[in-house]
Formats: sequence, structure tokens, C-alpha cells
Amino acid sequence: MSKDNEKRPPFHYVGDIGSLDWKVPGEVETALDWAYDGGRGELLGLYEKGKRQQWNASERVDWRQELHPDNPMQIGDHTVPIFGSPVWEKLDKKKKIELRWHLQTWQISQFLHGEQGALVCASKVVQLVPFLDAKLYAATQVFDEARHVEVYARLLREKFGMAYPITAPLKSLLENVFHDPRWDFTYLGMQVLIEGLALAAFQRIRNQSFNKLAATINAYVMQDEARHVAFGRLALKEYYPQLTEAERAEREEFLVDACWLMRERLAPDTVWDTVGLPKKLCMEIAEQSQLMREFRAVLFRRVVPTIKYIGLWGPKIQAAFDKMGVLAYADLDVDKMLAEDEYVGRNFIQLRFQPGGALNKPGPKRPPGPVQGTESLPDNPPPPAGQPPSR
Repeated sequence: MSKDNEKRPPFHYVGDIGSLDWKVPGEVETALDWAYDGGRGELLGLYEKGKRQQWNASERVDWRQELHPDNPMQIGDHTVPIFGSPVWEKLDKKKKIELRWHLQTWQISQFLHGEQGALVCASKVVQLVPFLDAKLYAATQVFDEARHVEVYARLLREKFGMAYPITAPLKSLLENVFHDPRWDFTYLGMQVLIEGLALAAFQRIRNQSFNKLAATINAYVMQDEARHVAFGRLALKEYYPQLTEAERAEREEFLVDACWLMRERLAPDTVWDTVGLPKKLCMEIAEQSQLMREFRAVLFRRVVPTIKYIGLWGPKIQAAFDKMGVLAYADLDVDKMLAEDEYVGRNFIQLRFQPGGALNKPGPKRPPGPVQGTESLPDNPPPPAGQPPSR
């Protein structure tokens, strides 16, 4: 065992994790492409970008930095699902600190589990997809996802000191994606849906966190994820017009079910019991809160226009998005959002933490338009207070 491994603190789960191993049975076809004909220009361009933008998490991230003792990622309390309720107002300072640590740990834990799922899916795409250009790009994504697993696992192990198990809805969705032997379902479930939802959650931390370590990690991960979503959009845009109406309807039904599952159940229900709060009451407060309604809507900001772009836009999926209140996102410019994610990731330290480096400050390589969702960021972090919780 290396000295570095000997110094690592244990990976401590809060609550019952069950088995540390999860094996999903299934059969996967292997496809090889002997036509070494150069491939499609846009996909090969993504492959080149993927090679250029690789980074070493041990070097690019300054792991000497620490989380804040009272509020690890230094995110405003308005992001707490029960903020402003009588339950919240009755909490003393110590209990609020404890709740912040657990809620933020829960969120980063779901990022970690999703990234390991993405790692498996990217490697599955390399094996399944019949086109060499797509295999080449997917190979770069395998390394990206491995790096994301590395950074989030290290953040939880070394800085948060605890982790939460994967939620049942995320596990169920991953299992469905793993089981299906068709390469486009892997793209659809991971590149379009899970990665698209994750980008919205990453963005909230990147834009609202005043902790340099947490914000920087999410900015760097978002830079990679922008390429991954672009990859799914390119590949599926060309493929889905070739399918029959029945085949497209099957994929739309999968998306509708998966979107409802993630929308209704992506909530930190296990946290309330853990910190000694009334679970049922907290769940009801969170369910009815303005924060949760807004967050659920924002989650689909990138997913909805991407699904329209790839051609899965029948009456059933439009009706589902209309019922969710997110149909208006259909005409958003996803290319612009992804370009902004890449730009901010490349220049994040200067834009976010150096004097005069406001995120909406013009730059020579910046894509046109404002960096969405960042214009009103305050300049200073919240003041420190209190003591860290025991973990």
C-alpha cells in the first residue's frame, strides 16, 4: 500500500449503505468499425477538444483549501429546502450548521454516484456504438468521468468526512440504462438526461458557492460535461430520424417516465431523520416550497431543448413537459449555454475569485451574450460564524 493510500481517511457513509458492491446483470453487444474513413467532422472536432482539455485533478485543484466550518460550500441558506419555515426558525445555530453539512454532503454524494454511473455508461458506449468516430470521443469521456469520480470522492472523503448512499430514483434510472443493450438508450439516459440534469445542479454550486474549493471543482466538471452533452446531441440528432414512429415513441415514453421519476424524487429525504428532524413534516415543507418548485424547473433547462433538438418531440413528451411547467425551455439556445460552461471553466479562478474578475466582464475569447445565471453574484462571501459540527 502506498503512503498516500495509508494517509487517506476512511470513506464513511451516513446510514445503511447495504452492500458496497452493486452488480447489474445483462448482455452487451460489441461492435467494431473497420471503415477507418476519417469520420464526421463535428464528432472528430469534439474528440480533438476532449484531448486538449484533459486535466489532472491532483494538480489543477488546490486541495490545501478547506471547506467552511459553518457552511461547507458557503451557499446561502435560501437553498435549504425548509428555509423560512417554522421548523427552520426553531433550529439553534449548532443544528443549522449540522443540517447544512448533511444537505451539502448528500448533494455531492449524488454527484459522485452519478459520475460513477456515467463512467460505466461511457465505457459501454465505446463497446456498443457502431461508429469509430463516436468510439474515439467516448474514450475521452471515460477518462473525464474517472476524473470526476476521483474529485468528488476525494472531496467527500477528505473534506466533508462523510457521504450518503445513492438515492433510489437515481439508482433505478441507472439500472434501466445499464440493462438496455441499445447504444442510443445509453446516450439518451446518460448524455441527455442524467448529464443534463446534473449540469443544472453543478451550475447552482458553481454560481452560488463562495467556497473556492467547492466552486472550482464544479466549474471544472461542468467544462467537461458541456462536451458530453454536445456529444449526445450530435450522435442522436443524426440517428433518430432513421427510426420508425413506433421506435421513437418507445424512447419518448422512456424519457417521460425518467423525467417524472427524477423530478418527483430527487430530494434529500434521508437527511431529515439523520439530523433528528421530523421527516414527514420536512418533506411536506420542502415539497411545497418555492425553492423546490424553482429548482425542479431549472433542472430541465438544458434537458428540454436538447430533447427537442434530437427529434423526440411528439405530443406525449410535450404534454409531460407542459404539465411539469418546463415546456417554455424548448427554444433555449443549448449551444450557447454549453459554450458558456466551457468558457467559465477555463477562466473560473480569474472570473470568480480575482479582484475585478466579475463573471459578466467581457473577455477576448468569451462567447457572445451574458454568462447566464451569474450576473447578480455578490462580490463577498458570507461572514464566518460558529463552530463546525462533529462528524
